[in-house]
Amino acid sequence: MASTVHQLKVTLRNVKPPIWRRIVVPSYLTLGELSIVLLAAMGWTDSHLHVFEIGDTRYGMPDPEWDDLGFLDEDRISVGKALTVVGSRLRYEYDFGDGWEHDLLIEGITLPDRTVKYPLCLAGRRACPPEDCGGPWGYGEILELLANPTRPDPEEIRAWVGPDFDPKHFDVDEATAAMRAWLA
Repeated sequence: MASTVHQLKVTLRNVKPPIWRRIVVPSYLTLGELSIVLLAAMGWTDSHLHVFEIGDTRYGMPDPEWDDLGFLDEDRISVGKALTVVGSRLRYEYDFGDGWEHDLLIEGITLPDRTVKYPLCLAGRRACPPEDCGGPWGYGEILELLANPTRPDPEEIRAWVGPDFDPKHFDVDEATAAMRAWLA
C-alpha cells in the first residue's frame, strides 16, 4: 500500500474544447509508470516517445537512437521524489511528431484511502484525439469536418477515425480500468 498518493489534473494543451483527466496515483510509481498511467487515462496507445519536463530537467525513456535528447531515466525517479509541491505544474509531451503537450497540475499529495484501489480516474472530459492525426491542428480539422458533413471528405475522415468515434465521449470507469490494466 502506498504511503502517499498524488492527485493530478492532466490537460491536453492547444485543444478546444478542453480535454482533461483528474487521476490519483501511488506516489511510489516511477515517472515511467506514471507515463503509462497518463497514456491509458487519456486514451493514447503508447506508440511514440514521450518526455516529462519538470523545471529545467527532462525525464524520458532511455533510447540509444535518441541519446542526443538529453533525458534523465524516468524509471530512476518516483512521482513522490519528482513532484513535491502541491500547486506546481509540469509538462508532459507525447508523440514528438504530432506534439501532444499536456499540462500536469499537482492538486494534492495525501494519505491513501485504504478502501480505494489505485490508480484511479476521478473525472475527465472528452475523448482523446486519434493517434497520428496531425497534432492539435490536425485534430481541429477533424472536429470541423465531423461537425459539418457537407464539407469535402467527411466520409473519408469518419472512416479513418472509426464509425464509433465520438469526440464528446468520456467514461471515468473505462479510464480507470485502462490505467489499472496497463500497470498489471
